[in-house]
Formats: sequence, structure tokens, C-alpha cells
Amino acid sequence: MAVFVGSNNADSKIRSNRVGFAVSTTNPGSAAEGDSYYNGTANALNVYDGSGWNAVGGGAGGNFEAVASGTIPNGATVVINTDGTVGVVTQTGSADPSFGTPAVFQSSSTNYTGATYDSTNGKVVLVYRDNGASRGKAIVGTVSGTSISFGSAVEFHSSASQDNRVEFVGSGKVVVAYQQGGSPYYGKARVGTISGNSISFGSEVTFESGNASNIGMAYDSSNDRVVIAYRDGGNSNYGTAVVGTVSGTSISFGTPVVFESAGIYYASATYDSANGKVVIAYRDTGNSDYGTAIVGTVSGTSISFGSAAVFESGQANYITSTYDSTNQKVIIAYGDWGNNSYGTAVVGTVSGTSISFGTPVVYETSQSAFNAAVYDSAKKKVVIAYRDGNNSSYGTAIVGTVSGTSISFGTPVVFESAQSNYQVAAYDSTNEKVVIAYYDAGNSDYGTAVVFSSNTLATNLTANNFIGFSDDNYTNGQTAKIQIAGSVDDAQTGLTTARTHYVQNDGSLSTTAGNPSVEAGTAVSATKIIIKG
Repeated sequence: MAVFVGSNNADSKIRSNRVGFAVSTTNPGSAAEGDSYYNGTANALNVYDGSGWNAVGGGAGGNFEAVASGTIPNGATVVINTDGTVGVVTQTGSADPSFGTPAVFQSSSTNYTGATYDSTNGKVVLVYRDNGASRGKAIVGTVSGTSISFGSAVEFHSSASQDNRVEFVGSGKVVVAYQQGGSPYYGKARVGTISGNSISFGSEVTFESGNASNIGMAYDSSNDRVVIAYRDGGNSNYGTAVVGTVSGTSISFGTPVVFESAGIYYASATYDSANGKVVIAYRDTGNSDYGTAIVGTVSGTSISFGSAAVFESGQANYITSTYDSTNQKVIIAYGDWGNNSYGTAVVGTVSGTSISFGTPVVYETSQSAFNAAVYDSAKKKVVIAYRDGNNSSYGTAIVGTVSGTSISFGTPVVFESAQSNYQVAAYDSTNEKVVIAYYDAGNSDYGTAVVFSSNTLATNLTANNFIGFSDDNYTNGQTAKIQIAGSVDDAQTGLTTARTHYVQNDGSLSTTAGNPSVEAGTAVSATKIIIKG
């Protein structure tokens, strides 16, 4: 760092009776690493790091200078780009959900559909009953943009299987669980192996030697096990669960465990990865058909349960569930029979072996049937597909956002302008899309699938690239001065004094954290904000 000696504090000449830094209101030009100058206009000390000048302090904070990428208005929220330029926080696309053209995967009547996503191969796997051939079948789909194409259907059961469910279990394998067609309606399972757009199956295994219906299934990734929940017709219709272990192309099961000593319907299982627990939601016929959930802990080939908790004090139908990995919450959607079968959702929080719930929220003020819920981790949204009873039973989807123990919803959108049933959904993490499968009553009940996007919004804001606010108006290519941490920006409007403000995805400021959560600073008036350090 250059040091000067002298008596005249108005210049940088060497004097015999003064020691200090050079003072200048302009960049001195050439410099060596460690050199500095005080910019009186910016009220900041600048240090040369070998490649450029950086503001490191001053009475009112610092400034940063960089080339503007695009137009930057005065007071705009600014991010630094990977190439070292700076630009405004922007958001592109539409907030409205969108979907592609429906694609037929089975040209005959279908029902009892299940869906999962094979992340190893980047494929969507559907299982269903082909009513035309009276067979249980599986098919593999590939998403491209807003379209999905399918390989050839493969039979996994030689009769009309029911309550078909499928779960990805890693390494390009899935487990299919189902009720065999015809008496005695045993619960069966098979392991499927994905190769390209095809699937092959290992041997059929019985997990319940009795009438197994209302099947739900989840993959416990911590223990590398599947958990199958079902209504056991051979044991007073009790709610029962069993743990399955995959080895190669086969699956073996432990001893079934009763989780509800009463009849159940609509068993839905999901895995809470934050707590390493399986959550089963169901309708409890032993308690006035209330919507109920219970937490299970897998140990080896068995599962144990905590105490059941009611999420709806009334009859709950068409129960489905999913896990919000961002907020670490379980979301349950259902038709609330006590409230005109309105589509309703509730947020659950797992703690140990118990689960508690927030207040149920209506997402559809009409009969909601064949509900399917899935979490879109790219958009950080919950997507619910259902049959809308007030709109000619059209296939409809809605997007929800979880906050704490509640969930809020956008506007429903129709993905099928005809009656749709047996909705299921899978999230394709490779293409960041949701695939909804159903039977299309407007097209001979054909098995049909559509690619759905929660929205097409994109932002250049990340958790780490916000640097401050523009000090003036700049055009593309100009050297822009950005007020950074510790500075006070005075070009804002509508701020709430003494409140922390956060940068939103569109560059605006709010007292509510966005996603990602980026703190801008604290407002000292309606127009001024101290930029966060």
C-alpha cells in the first residue's frame, strides 16, 4: 500500500510532516496489488486486488463497480453474473400452469392406474388394468418438452388386476403391487426392470393370502424397503402393512402388521425422508369414517406404528398423499364428504412416531374424486390432479404452495375436457415435469397421459448472487456503480420501516421471504433500506 508523507491534506504530494493514504476522488489509474485510494464522492476506501478496485468500507458502506448487462434502473435489485457483469433480478415465463397434448398409452378401456418415475433411466412407468384384454399391464414413457411417448405395453398379471401401484426402488427397478383378478383376490407383487422404453418382470410373489384391496405403497429409501398398506379382507378389513425387500428381480416379505384394528378404505402411503418414516393415510370405518393418518417405522423386515391422528373429522374419500421435501411436510388431499365432497388438503408434520396437522384448506368447491398428489421439487409446488364434479367431471389440476402448516392454491386448470377417472401422477425430475395419467371417458375410456408444468417461471436470482442496489440509471455496457452491504439505498418506495425485506424472484422487495430466501436489508423509511451485510 502506498504511503505518503507531507503537510498538505488537499493533495497527494510527499510532505515532511504528514503520514497517510493518497486521497483522490477519481481512480488513480495504474496500481499495484494492495494500493488504495479514498473516493470522497462514494465515501468509500477502495483497494486494488491485482485485477480491479474493490470498495472495502466508508462511512455509509461501500460500492461495487462492474459492467452492466442490460439496462439497470436506479434502485433496482442487482445480481452478479458468472461472467462478472451485473444485472437486474428478472423473472421470465408465465405463472400459470401449462400442459402438453394428451397421449394415448392404451387404446382400450383402462382403470386402476399407478405411476412412478425411474430416475436411473429417466423414465415414467405406468401400471394399469387393460379392460380390453383383462390383463394387468405396464408401460414405459419418455418425456420430451411437453410431450410423452411410450414403448410397448408388457403384461405383469394374466388377469384383470386391481388397485395397481408402482414404486421406483433404485437401480432401474420398480415394484408393482396389486390385487389379483378373481377370487380369492390375493395381494401380489413383482419386480420390474427398466431397459430403454421397455420393462421386464421377475416372478409373482404373494404378500397377502387373502382379499387385499385399497392398496397404497411407498419406498423407504433409508432402509431400502417398500411398505405396502392395504385393507385385509381376510382379517375383518383391518388396515395392514407389510415390508418388502428387493433382491435382483425378486421380492420377499416380512410378516404383515395391523396398523388399524378396524376397516379402512383409500390407503395412501408416502415416505417422509427428513424423519425416515412412512406415513399412511386412510379412511377409518371404526371411527365414523374419519380421515386418519399414522406413522410407521421400518426395522428390518417389519414395521411398527405410533398412534393414529385424525386429519378430517368427517368422511374422507379418494385419499392421496405426497411429501414436500422443501418444507419437510406431508400433504394429504381428499374429498371431504361432510363438506359436499369438496376437494380439500391438509399439511402434516411428523415428529418421532406421531403426526400433527394444520387446518384443512379447500382447493375445489365441488366434488373432487380420484385425487392424485405429487410434489414438483423444481417449482417447489404440490400438484393435485382430480375429477371436477362441478365442471362436467373434467380432468383438472391445481398447484399448491406450502407455508408452515398451511397450503395455498392457485387457479384450477383443465387438462382433459371430458370426464377423467383414476388419476395418478409422477414427477419427472430430469425434465422437471409432472406426468398425469387417467382414463379418458371422452375417448372410449382409453388410457391417456399428459405432461403438466406447475408453471414456466424462471428467475436469475439464487441464494448467493444478490449484491445490492443500483446507484443510478445505466445502459448495457456501462460501468455501473452498485451500492453493497452497509450502504443505504434511497431509491425505494413502499417499504415498511423497521422491517426486514427480502428480494423476490421478480426483483421486488417484500417482508415475506421468497424462494430462495434472499435478505435484502432493513428499511429505515418508506424509501430507504440498509443493505444487508
